[in-house]
Amino acid sequence: MSFDLPIAPPAQVGGLAAGRATSGGGDELPVFYPATGARISTLIEDDAAAVDQAVTAARAAFDRGTWPGLGVLQRVEVLERCRQIILDNAEELARLECAATGLVLRELRERHFKRAAYNFRFFAEYISQSAGQRYDQTPGYMTTVSRVSVGVAALIAPWNAPVALATMKIAAALSFGNTAVLKPSEQTPLALARLVALLQEVLPEGVLNLVNGRGAVTGAALVDHPGIDLVSFTGGTQTGRTIMSAAGRNLVPCTLELGGKSANIIFASADQERALDGALLGIFSNNGQQCLAGSRILVERSIFDDFVGRFVERAGRIRVGDPLAETTEIGPLASAAHRDRVLSFVDIAQADGGALLMGGTRRDDLGEGYFVSPTAVTVPSNSARVAQDEIFGPFATFLPFDSADEAAAIANDTQFGLVSYIWSDHLPTVMDMSERMRSGVVWVNTPMMRELRAPFGGFKSSGVGREGGASCEAFYTEERTLTIPTRPPPLRKLGVE
Repeated sequence: MSFDLPIAPPAQVGGLAAGRATSGGGDELPVFYPATGARISTLIEDDAAAVDQAVTAARAAFDRGTWPGLGVLQRVEVLERCRQIILDNAEELARLECAATGLVLRELRERHFKRAAYNFRFFAEYISQSAGQRYDQTPGYMTTVSRVSVGVAALIAPWNAPVALATMKIAAALSFGNTAVLKPSEQTPLALARLVALLQEVLPEGVLNLVNGRGAVTGAALVDHPGIDLVSFTGGTQTGRTIMSAAGRNLVPCTLELGGKSANIIFASADQERALDGALLGIFSNNGQQCLAGSRILVERSIFDDFVGRFVERAGRIRVGDPLAETTEIGPLASAAHRDRVLSFVDIAQADGGALLMGGTRRDDLGEGYFVSPTAVTVPSNSARVAQDEIFGPFATFLPFDSADEAAAIANDTQFGLVSYIWSDHLPTVMDMSERMRSGVVWVNTPMMRELRAPFGGFKSSGVGREGGASCEAFYTEERTLTIPTRPPPLRKLGVE
């Protein structure tokens, strides 16, 4: 079986610095269509010299360009034009995104690209309402605090939702007057390469630049570059540790949104139908490839068998297939290597005493693409590897609990702490559990809901720092304190007899 390619992608993809192609200089890396496994494009990797070209362009735009000193209303106008570019080109961009990621085209249209466009509107509105501070506590003096742009931002985006997540970083960095160098994942460069080219048409020269390549090559050269002033990364925890170590050597601040192994806690007091819908969305949406997935589903023992049975029955009817089809609910995973890694956890679960409830196999009936069946297992305890390791696929792990105390203990028994889900219509249970969760975000009786004004990020190995309105303002700006006497102050005289 073969599926049509959603678009004819460019034969080659490289970097863009100040509107011109970077020098490349590195290896040629294949780009595959996950629905068929066919090679569809070639990425020309940017080496250290090409990265230097992009950073130099961003540095010049910040140090000598107009963007950092532009008035807020002028910057808002440009951000709104960026938003409109995404809306005007959403179909082309969504098809390029589908071609490299295998994400369902309908979901890209309805969710990802609306969110990408809104990222620019959100920050345009945010900066138009920002205020400074004034202090008058000391008689005779006025002290003001303003926020100023930091400099050149290195923005490193993941492969699981490239445009939606990268535009959050781009819009935030640019809205506060910084310039930027973006590095997408080498697996999924197509849509972001096109988007950066489009945005460069309305942005001043050098404000937004693109480099492409692997983390160990292009990413390392970018983070280590002395012209970088701050780093924002979304991706795996181990890579985040490497980036934070490299940034620390140059005293460069960074925000890291990393992995998760989030607990989705379902009490007997929950609306069972809504909890079932939420549990299915929490683990299987975005092809199961999301750091905020509710991958550990904790169910109160009195309803455990019934809930798991209904989950398995519903999950068995999820439509896996062509990401271009309107009826498809799960497309292929992003790569053959990732597919094989996800499926390897079936044997790992069984070796730890777990039981396979459903799935756990390749969908060979769908051809050579990277398709897997929705998978669910039960495990005897939270110490099982499938309850501790981030699998990052359509793979649910079920555990029972007998009390709120036990549920909280299981939920927090992880190196991660990105999000938590609580399902209960009993208010005291909700309030008690929400206070106990060691996670940066707690969602109650709802699957994923992102409020961009609120901070988003995790505890423990799930990250450092936060994204969101005020959190981004704090990261992408420096505070400057200015003190002025309101009248000539008396000064001590030195050296006067």
